[in-house]
Amino acid sequence: MINLNQLRSFYQAAKHMNFSTAAKRLFITQPAVTAQVKHFEDYLELKLFKKRGGKLYLTDEGKTIYEYAQQIFECEKEIENAVEEIKKLSRGTLRLGTARTYARYFMPFLIYHFREYYPHITIRLDEGSSEDMIQSLFDLKNELAIVSKAKESKDIRFVSFSHEPLILILAPDHHLARKKAVSVQELSNETIIMKETGSGTRRLVNGLFATNGYSPKVLMEMSDAEMIKLLVQHGEGISFLVREVVARELKERKLVSVPLKGKKMFLDVSIGYLKNQPLSPPAQAFLDNLENLGTEKMRFQGIGHLLEKMPAKRG
Repeated sequence: MINLNQLRSFYQAAKHMNFSTAAKRLFITQPAVTAQVKHFEDYLELKLFKKRGGKLYLTDEGKTIYEYAQQIFECEKEIENAVEEIKKLSRGTLRLGTARTYARYFMPFLIYHFREYYPHITIRLDEGSSEDMIQSLFDLKNELAIVSKAKESKDIRFVSFSHEPLILILAPDHHLARKKAVSVQELSNETIIMKETGSGTRRLVNGLFATNGYSPKVLMEMSDAEMIKLLVQHGEGISFLVREVVARELKERKLVSVPLKGKKMFLDVSIGYLKNQPLSPPAQAFLDNLENLGTEKMRFQGIGHLLEKMPAKRG
């Protein structure tokens, strides 16, 4: 196997055609360069230099080896530059997983905020249920996952980002729409359009009914919040969604929300990552960016409050 220190000494000597200059470039003595080149020639069983009239020349064999050595050390320089760019976050890839609802309604803003600081980072965004995205961390498909935390895990560290109100939504002409509050018992008779299994919303709604001794009457289940809103608007059933997801429809009175008697539900939106795996510089930067985004008061009033505040903060 070629000794890279010997190759480096040969390369510098051949590049400058001077052993003393090579020694200065390598911060070693001239005899050390001479010894390294001699060992290299002995290993190759080839003469790489010849002298005439006090001048140094490469042999034909030396010229061939030099061309390859030049490519190697040019690549080395490129590697050093790449490492420096990675450390400075001038290049790199962020592999990020998120729950489907957050991908559509929250992530555009969060990614925009991140890219204001790190415009050269490539972002690969994966989406699915919270359960799927947590599994993607174990599969090393994603480094970070923005999900609804279902339970603690000894292998994943969760950093709480926001508490999102989960609300009951109905069509404006639904028979429960004018009530000041509704009970779980009343809802047990209604058909529900449910978020998909594995989602944080599904877990909370199932828990709500189970705690009160009922089972939800699931008409259909789906991951697309837009489709859920349309079906509810057309009177196909009721549903539960994060408040920010239906903020526009509530304002335009296309949907209405009625409080639950004695019960408020919140999704704990958290940033999860594996405890025993180091984060890449882009992942660490994204994590730091989210943790520093807004005050604690904003964070725990939901991301809608944060979105309202951010333009004034940036301006």
